[in-house]
Amino acid sequence: MSCLLLRESPMIVALNKEKTVYDGFITVLEKDFRIRISLPPDHQMKQAKFHCCWQMKRLLHGYQHIVKQRLQHSANLTAFILELRTVLEVAMKSQPGCQSFSPPQYYSQLITEMETLGWDKLLFIDAEFRTLKLKAEDSAGRQHTITVKLKSKYPTEAPEFSADLPVPLVITWTSQSTLANVHSQFLLNVEALSEFWSVLDEIDEQTWVLEPEKPTRADSMRRIAIGNNVSIKVQIDPRHPKMLPECCLLGAEHVVTPLRNKLNANMHLWNPDCSVLQNMKDVLEIEFPSPTTHEKSSFSVECGICYSYRLESAIPDQVCNDPRCGQPFHQVCLYEWLRGLPTSRQSFSIVFGECPYCSKPITVKMVTGNA
Repeated sequence: MSCLLLRESPMIVALNKEKTVYDGFITVLEKDFRIRISLPPDHQMKQAKFHCCWQMKRLLHGYQHIVKQRLQHSANLTAFILELRTVLEVAMKSQPGCQSFSPPQYYSQLITEMETLGWDKLLFIDAEFRTLKLKAEDSAGRQHTITVKLKSKYPTEAPEFSADLPVPLVITWTSQSTLANVHSQFLLNVEALSEFWSVLDEIDEQTWVLEPEKPTRADSMRRIAIGNNVSIKVQIDPRHPKMLPECCLLGAEHVVTPLRNKLNANMHLWNPDCSVLQNMKDVLEIEFPSPTTHEKSSFSVECGICYSYRLESAIPDQVCNDPRCGQPFHQVCLYEWLRGLPTSRQSFSIVFGECPYCSKPITVKMVTGNA
């Protein structure tokens, strides 16, 4: 073993004639690291002890269990040092700033493609020239962004694409494709969704949207305020945005029931040639509060338990059905409150109890993960 060790690691030497303590340096990616290995009298690796310099310790953070396993299972010291080198190389290559550079033609082609597309379309490019963000403007003047992550074998290997869309992004790639092709295909994707975004833009501009707080272009749901503690959640179909959306009325039952009856009775009046917002007004026989007629604070009633409006991303959506009370609560707050009361009972996923404010009967669905 000594001859093999000397050949593989000439900078590691035995410190005693029993050859149970070895000290020296190993070289990985042109860097030297100090190590010391102590063996038991029988030279079995299972009982060996491994020490190293602080630079190696920092590199091996997260790989300690692998080093320990290889130390105990290697056939001999030479085999362990070879495996240690492999682990170190992997750790060093994963460090920031250790990425390999692409050949010059990669960069020249990328620059040529950007000149063809237009530098004004480039929003961002990282230091490695791997991740690009390109902007595109649709026919309505909306701004959109596509993220392109290039692979080392670009353009032979297809890049990864992502964008803020409510449907999967479809980009066809061949080895002859360019960034200009990607940009053109992206524009086709966003133009196909133009009517969908027009529907949502009208809702966002002319109603008070309670959720999401800051909608993105990928969000197809809107929870719209109807009145105090009453709202409607609509899910717009990106492919058929003018059709009757999936609707869910939220609020106290004595307020929601008449609205639900109107929705069911007037559903046949839905006209795809009219805007979704106008159709909802006609079907529900209401006028939605808007930023021009109401303050948003009129609908931002705090939870009666935690005394806040927004709890992480949730807003109070559980309301006491007693007309004289109507206090709203977050689902998780009401669930935890009722679960702590000895008088509450549970049937399947529904918890039955008393309203914290008026003591009238109230129910809440079990919060997922808290069962």
